[in-house]
Amino acid sequence: MPFINVKTSVSADENTKTSIEKKLTESISLLPGKTANYFMCAVEDNISFMFHGDKENTAFVEVKIFGKSTRAAYEKLTARICDILKEELGVSPEYCYVKFEEVENWGFNGFMF
Repeated sequence: MPFINVKTSVSADENTKTSIEKKLTESISLLPGKTANYFMCAVEDNISFMFHGDKENTAFVEVKIFGKSTRAAYEKLTARICDILKEELGVSPEYCYVKFEEVENWGFNGFMF
């Protein structure tokens, strides 16, 4: 039940968004017990950001997971997310925040996990 939402100031075409989504899907397994089976992601581009007082290529990434993980796993996924966004969008890691949220209640297909 992981969900990753990427918001970026960079304009991205559909091929780039699809590439990011595929790479994020492959990367979710860096969190123990998480797989692509229930993984969802979104890429929102052309968001107006100001960070460090300027308008550089920027990204804010939210990672929501059902349950908990470890700081070490979050660090690995953060590094991979930053690599993906640098490769695909030219967002420097120092212009990328990654927020993790551990969710206790998660519904799917008419029931609660």
